[in-house]
Amino acid sequence: MQKTKAALWEFLQGLGKTFMLPVALLAFCGIMLGIGSSLSSEAVTDNLPFLKAEVFHLVFTWMASTGLVAFNFLPVLFAMAIPLGLAREDKGVAAFSGFVGYAAMNLAVNFYLTAKDVDFEDEKTVAHYGIADVLGVQSIDTGLLGAVAVGIVVSVLHRRFRAQRMPDALAFFGGLRFVPIISALVLSVLGLLIPLVWPTFNGWITSVGRGIGHTGVFGPFFFGMGEVLLRPIGLHHILVAMFRFTDVGGSGAVCGDNVSGALSMFYAHLDCSGPPSQAVTEATHFLSQGKMAAYLGGLPGAALAMYHCARREMRPEVKALLVSGVVACVVGGITEPLEFLFLFIAPWLYVIHAVLVGLGFLTAAVLGVFIGNTDGNVIDWLVFGVLQGTTTKWYLVPVIAAVWFAAYYFLFRWAITRFDLKTPGREEPEPPDAVGTDEAPSEETGADGSGDEAAAPREPVAAERELVGGKYDAEAMLDAIGGAGNIQSLDNCITRLRMTVQDAALVDEARLKKLGAVGVMKLDAHNVQVVIGPQVQSVKDAIATMLPVG
Repeated sequence: MQKTKAALWEFLQGLGKTFMLPVALLAFCGIMLGIGSSLSSEAVTDNLPFLKAEVFHLVFTWMASTGLVAFNFLPVLFAMAIPLGLAREDKGVAAFSGFVGYAAMNLAVNFYLTAKDVDFEDEKTVAHYGIADVLGVQSIDTGLLGAVAVGIVVSVLHRRFRAQRMPDALAFFGGLRFVPIISALVLSVLGLLIPLVWPTFNGWITSVGRGIGHTGVFGPFFFGMGEVLLRPIGLHHILVAMFRFTDVGGSGAVCGDNVSGALSMFYAHLDCSGPPSQAVTEATHFLSQGKMAAYLGGLPGAALAMYHCARREMRPEVKALLVSGVVACVVGGITEPLEFLFLFIAPWLYVIHAVLVGLGFLTAAVLGVFIGNTDGNVIDWLVFGVLQGTTTKWYLVPVIAAVWFAAYYFLFRWAITRFDLKTPGREEPEPPDAVGTDEAPSEETGADGSGDEAAAPREPVAAERELVGGKYDAEAMLDAIGGAGNIQSLDNCITRLRMTVQDAALVDEARLKKLGAVGVMKLDAHNVQVVIGPQVQSVKDAIATMLPVG
């Protein structure tokens, strides 16, 4: 039972991580689409006539067209990214098989509908089945859910048949070549079942979406709060994807096409002229304007409170830590470096933070702020708010952020002093011999320490070692994790190392923090996450080179 639970947990962690590759592309394409569509719109060119020049028009329409690549092909991107992310070896074959499986499934759906003499021109039939053009084939638009199902099935097939042996006469089709073959066969069979079950299943999803819609502005409130509460265990990506790309986040006609998912509807609106429909407006309540209260105001206010509550002699040490966290939050929309400074010290304060994020979503919805996109950072505010004109009500965001800044600042300052929370810079200094080495302990904490270890001396680094990103000793971190033999699998998401280990008890949390980790989460006896920050990919790659191959 324990092994099954650990395996399920590892799978969910890995699945959430695989979403990051297409979502990162989507965020970039969204910025391209936002800039291109706004600077080529009549509203902007009428005020800035020089933008009507043909060269500008061509550049901006090209940017908008490029931005559509992720939106138009999003399901197939997920179908490829999921097996790519879940595969531990031969990732290229897994991704290729994901595309093959997705195409085979939709061709099988088309075969079934054609064999049943389904009328592709009848509006009621099209609505009943959800028929749409998918990769040039008249199929059923299963959206993100179908793509996720394909990705999971292909991942299982890849793991099972990657080393498949065949008789000598068929040896050419064995091994890795067999993976896309079996993927095509299995997904083709599953595709025949989709027309039988999808209308009912899609009806259930639509009912959930309508139920959330009937909660009004409280829907975004619970969504925003839920995302924050799930973030420490890394499952927030799954919740977010449901709202962004399925009927749970809303659905409706946009520019003549039926579109599902809050983010999909928002991007579809960007690509057409005219004011947003009510369906688009309500769906966009689940997007980034809801985060801006906390991201642009609240968490920077919490950082300032932690700075002012630090011991005066330690403020220069924690300043770099807090400033880097604020920059990551405001510019990059990455909140973990700040959130993990108080999550483990005062979990109840993190719950209050989650409620305040939810209230930010509710406030933006009540005031009718219409900005959209994914990250909630200052780039989203500029590109999808300011550049789109006053109809987005972008001018309300600084006001809301200022209120949240004050609320977080006074709440955190009161909580830290009232309950003597050991936020960075409030710990008692350690004696010189507390580090446990023959070398004199360094008093430099650096920009990447945190939590109750933020003021602890950094562990000495061998002079000949090259530090990753100029500050992370990958070899020492591997040793603190329990050595290469303790790691069963190693991967990363945007800010964290995600590991399956033989024994989580061997992971030295205190030492990892002295080596620069922002936080360490032991989810169970085998699953561990180490929060690094923006340099996590480089740290992961450096550690991976020290692990045994295979």
